[in-house]
Amino acid sequence: MRKQYRAAGLAEQDAAAHPMDQFARWFEDTARAALHGTVHEPNAMVVSTADAAGRPSSRTVLMKHFDTDGFVFYTNFGSRKARDLAENPYVSLLFPWHPLARQVIVTGTARRTGREETAAYFRTRPHGSQLGAWASAQSTVITSRTELDTAYADLEARYPEGEQVPVPPHWGGFRVAPDTVEFWQGRENRLHDRLRYTSHPDATWTLDRLSP
Repeated sequence: MRKQYRAAGLAEQDAAAHPMDQFARWFEDTARAALHGTVHEPNAMVVSTADAAGRPSSRTVLMKHFDTDGFVFYTNFGSRKARDLAENPYVSLLFPWHPLARQVIVTGTARRTGREETAAYFRTRPHGSQLGAWASAQSTVITSRTELDTAYADLEARYPEGEQVPVPPHWGGFRVAPDTVEFWQGRENRLHDRLRYTSHPDATWTLDRLSP
């Protein structure tokens, strides 16, 4: 169950000076591949957190925005990941772009986005997704699917299509400010290219090659 990766390599001289610029290049490639059906959900990423006792958990979420300050995703603040981040803000992100034989691995610190930024994004969500943010008490135990569907139906009756849905106070964004960003390019014979950017207090970055 092994595949020989024959993709072009990743050389230091071709890498951008800032990791978010390099990420933008690769994300553009991935988004282009998605248009041709090669990659599904190009903005999907695995978010790994740990609670105060160091017990880890992972899940796939959708990255909704990235810029020079980091990567943004949204969640219910009662969810397991949000509870973990309240106790331990250190987080890892993984973008698994397997069809392109690429991965991006991020370590960093998560902080909540401001309410204005959260509200602005919430307004762009489809009406049903806005209702869903209210209907689901994420990560809590429920008695049945019927309980969830009933909660959604009640909200749908209260806020029909075209009616403005208020932004839930228990829901919002996290921005992950990266400490390290590793770009992994699969190569033949398992001799993969791994370039890792590491941040420094003076806002500069060091680029190192890691052995595969």
